[in-house]
Amino acid sequence: MSHTIENKTKLLARVRRLKGQMEAVERALEQEVGCADVLQLVASVRGAINGLTAELIEDHIEHHLLGATNEADRRLAANELETVVRTYLK
Repeated sequence: MSHTIENKTKLLARVRRLKGQMEAVERALEQEVGCADVLQLVASVRGAINGLTAELIEDHIEHHLLGATNEADRRLAANELETVVRTYLK
């Protein structure tokens, strides 16, 4: 079973909080809130996205790399992680 399925409830709760934060950014822009306040809201969203990403990466490492039963699965998991990290760092 995938770690995203095992942690589905917790991950969905984080995504829903992110959705709420993005809605707060939208409301702030609609209400013409000052740029410093909007930037603070956006910084909060970025922090939350980074936290979610870190959690998913950690779970991937634990489940697919450290939990792999053979070298082929470990190599596949490492390649997947490398691809995601490269995309994340762009």
